[in-house]
Amino acid sequence: MVSFLLNQFGRGQDMVKIQLLATWTLSFSDEGIGPVPSKWQGICQDGVRCNSISEYSQLYFSPVRNSTLFSTRDHEGHGTHTLSTAGGNFVTGANVFGNGNGTAKGGSPKARVAAYKVCWQPVDDHSCFDADIMAAFEAAITDGVDVLSVSVGGDSQEYFPDGISIGGFHAVKNGIAVVTSAGNSGPHPGTIENGAPWMITVGASTIDREVISYIALGNRKRLKGASLSSRGLQSQKYYPLIRASEAKADTTKVSALDALLCKPGSLDPKTVKGKILVCLRGEIARAEKGLEAALAGAVGMILANDMENWNDITADAHVLPASHVNFTDGKSFTLTRDTFHEFGTPVAYMTRAKTEVDVKPAPFMAAFSSRGPNIIEPAILKPDLTAPGVNIITACSEANGPTDEKFDKRRVTFNAQSRTSMACLLDLKRFSPRKIELKIIKKIFKNN
Repeated sequence: MVSFLLNQFGRGQDMVKIQLLATWTLSFSDEGIGPVPSKWQGICQDGVRCNSISEYSQLYFSPVRNSTLFSTRDHEGHGTHTLSTAGGNFVTGANVFGNGNGTAKGGSPKARVAAYKVCWQPVDDHSCFDADIMAAFEAAITDGVDVLSVSVGGDSQEYFPDGISIGGFHAVKNGIAVVTSAGNSGPHPGTIENGAPWMITVGASTIDREVISYIALGNRKRLKGASLSSRGLQSQKYYPLIRASEAKADTTKVSALDALLCKPGSLDPKTVKGKILVCLRGEIARAEKGLEAALAGAVGMILANDMENWNDITADAHVLPASHVNFTDGKSFTLTRDTFHEFGTPVAYMTRAKTEVDVKPAPFMAAFSSRGPNIIEPAILKPDLTAPGVNIITACSEANGPTDEKFDKRRVTFNAQSRTSMACLLDLKRFSPRKIELKIIKKIFKNN
């Protein structure tokens, strides 16, 4: 599919893409890129350096906003992840702590990219306002973009009160293809976002590459988990294994479930120290559980899926050696004390994270990817298609650490991300928005 698009559309040469955020990274080097197309009417925001590939950097800021960072720079990371996936130039030696090493490129590596920043620090739990989004859409139309990549969304609502739907309609009316993310609220039905029929809505699927860590248990059973931890355990050394609910802090304010979820302040360091801790997924961020385990003195963590997330495991860059296992493997760790001890002597060893390719089956739908039916108009099938969106290695802004958590002071130039935003990229040119959609769907059916 990717090679077909690259060959069909010339790697995006002379095409202008838009992303509704702003970025900085080596993926936007203009090496090998010619002069800016004469049709381009955009500007570069004051105080931000643009080049021949990163042609435009503009911010949109409603009076309601109150930001401490009035700049198009990407200080959260999402814009850099998504735009480099869509239009990043070739970068050799891209990897995450040595994993997935290779050449990074976007879907249209020779495309010009324009970044419009519309999302800011939250105000009343809202970060992306319709006024900002619609202003960016209108500017993009005037400036002469060819494709709009919109990795922004929210709860489904009627099309005409929705800023993305209205802005997308104006863009499509002007011959601009609008590609949007389906949302990350799966696997429940009816969770699809950006369901307007004039936009191409993209869900996320897996790829045949995984970054994994194997867990060897005391009963010689071997489990496979996902991991991007930068460190590993001492080679072939087994450590005591403890379920987090059995390491509850000595206070009535903490329940056994709080401890099993590895919530802040829920663990007893004296009980945890020197052991591999088993935490249950849910309620707080996965990386935050790893931090709590490390603060309590754990040498490693096994993160076990809850029933809702089932087989959806993610390779996270935890601050300690960690492995994320699916519900089937993890339930024996987390359900009862008896099932936990069915493994025999409660000891375990975890291998360092490593890359495996040609993994089967692949692709399959990511559990987090939002599903249909389209609750606004069930007759309109959404998402239109799925694309790679699980553990996708993308550029980082280096404003945040690889876990996207405030406590993480590490910095990397590339990181692995799993979102429908990663899937929201297409290499398209010279066709109407509707012909582009039909051409992609036809090619999918032809190949599979």
